[in-house]
Amino acid sequence: MALRLAAFYFAFFAYAGAYVAYFPLYLADRGLGAVEIAAVLALPPLARIFAPAAWGWVADRTGAHRAIVAFSCAVTAVAFAFLPFTPQIALLIALMSVLSAGALPLVEAITLGSLAGRSGPQLGHYGPIRLWGSIGFIAVVLAGGAWLDRQPVSTLLAALVALMLVTLGAALALPAVKPVAISERAIFRVNPEARALLGAGFCNALAHGALYAFLSLHLEREGYSGTMIGALWTVGVLAEILVFLWLPQLFRRFALSAILIFSLASGVVRFLAIGWGAGELWIVLLAQLLHAATFGAFHAAAVAAVHRVFPASAQARGQTLFSGVAYGAGAAAGMVIAGWAWDGGGAGLAFSVSALAALAGVFFARQLKRADL
Repeated sequence: MALRLAAFYFAFFAYAGAYVAYFPLYLADRGLGAVEIAAVLALPPLARIFAPAAWGWVADRTGAHRAIVAFSCAVTAVAFAFLPFTPQIALLIALMSVLSAGALPLVEAITLGSLAGRSGPQLGHYGPIRLWGSIGFIAVVLAGGAWLDRQPVSTLLAALVALMLVTLGAALALPAVKPVAISERAIFRVNPEARALLGAGFCNALAHGALYAFLSLHLEREGYSGTMIGALWTVGVLAEILVFLWLPQLFRRFALSAILIFSLASGVVRFLAIGWGAGELWIVLLAQLLHAATFGAFHAAAVAAVHRVFPASAQARGQTLFSGVAYGAGAAAGMVIAGWAWDGGGAGLAFSVSALAALAGVFFARQLKRADL
């Protein structure tokens, strides 16, 4: 079972690496400006505000997690195959986003469900499975940077289609999930701990908006080559892999709230460094190493906290609710705000706003500490 889950994470995040690192360059090549790029990139997070919850409800009722994930992958592959032939980029990305938004949170629910009965530090078993996603991300980001140094950025779409077809194959091999008895009201009993967790997730995703929308463009304008940009993305993901390997020890030594607080505080430092010091390679390297905390440790602690906060009968909906609030509303707001800030004050302002969002997230995470999470 672990091998099948790891295969999906590898393939899915290989696709995500190509999309996150290089799709903004494709959009710029199509003639879109900073605000337009940010708006298009905000469409998938906007869809994740509401669409994952609907897919999670269906999955919890039917146990059709695997079928929904496979459908999501097929839709994504078809959308990128059609993208070169349509001027309606935003419309196509929006439709794709709604239909594919349930994939990752449902796989998170499948993975954590496979660890059922393990509590406390044993939740760290999630890390050795999830790290294969980081390895896939690295492989494609490195290869993609070198490729785009020699080939036009328009070739990116063929790569995205191919990677998503591989992900579709991995989705069809995911473990099946049995439907469980559902308490319809359980998911709506959002206690103070759940609200604080959702708030922290929203702020952290908002803080990463400038990073995912404009890091590659920022570094390109600072004179970095495509190969170097790919290498710098890779540094961040290598640091993330180390966190996933160390996850059992991390969960054993620290409370989830402490991990979340440290991760958000690291975000303040990271985004200020990128915004104001990207001209110095060593500053960017150190900032990228902090990806271990701002994404790796935060994400692992957050999905583990969701697993504790929501009941067994609503695990898919719990993960999709967190995905909607954080990686949906938070990420969409982050992309749009980053676009406005970039257009109005450049990289320094955009990444300073990110730092402020991370600082706000510390406030929510501290509430989880008081709740002994």
